[in-house]
Amino acid sequence: MKVVSYNLRKHRAIAELAALDERYSPDVIALQEVDTTGLAEEVGKLRLAHSTTGNRLGLAVYYRADLFELRAVRAFALKKSLHDHLLRPAHERLLAVRLHDLLEQRESVVASFHAAPLTALNSLRRHQIRSALAELQFLGPNLPTLMVGDYNYPVFKDNLAAKVREVGYELSLSDSRTYTRYKFFRGHFDLATSVGFDIAGVETLPRGSSDHLPILVHAHYAGVPVQQTEPVI
Repeated sequence: MKVVSYNLRKHRAIAELAALDERYSPDVIALQEVDTTGLAEEVGKLRLAHSTTGNRLGLAVYYRADLFELRAVRAFALKKSLHDHLLRPAHERLLAVRLHDLLEQRESVVASFHAAPLTALNSLRRHQIRSALAELQFLGPNLPTLMVGDYNYPVFKDNLAAKVREVGYELSLSDSRTYTRYKFFRGHFDLATSVGFDIAGVETLPRGSSDHLPILVHAHYAGVPVQQTEPVI
């Protein structure tokens, strides 16, 4: 499975999705900071699974409908930061889809995540990450799960990785920095957290019109197939 994650910087990079699909042929594109009011139902070979509705600039997920069957979609609200309360409340910071792989005859969960901004403490973002991973297990218990997005976590990633491993997940960074707009906040902001997948690599893709660079995650199912469940859309 190939998954692209991209923070569109207030929707300004939306026109780049078709080129990303044509060049990299992702199975899923997970978006952050997307204007959810007028999204195209299809981009290249990808179909819109769902987008958040609680705030204008939210999350969206596209998937390859010829390779996957959409079994379930869920949007989740996470603990809010002071920024959320005072300025632009982000009601939903996690959007997840459960997909049935038509070739492999397996199910998995893929999610788009957007953590609180840098004005919040790392402790709050860790709380959001732990809560998000717990919610994903309710959507697809024991299924391979991949959460990608803008974690807004520029420093102390070893500590974050340790906290993620405590709940059974692995944290993966891309091969180069994904955010370079500000001198003192450059680094790997866009990350992948997974369980039940072997992550073969995470590439930072060329810069577009966003202040974030998109990432491409190469994931392979690990272990034996999980027993299938009925659709719960």
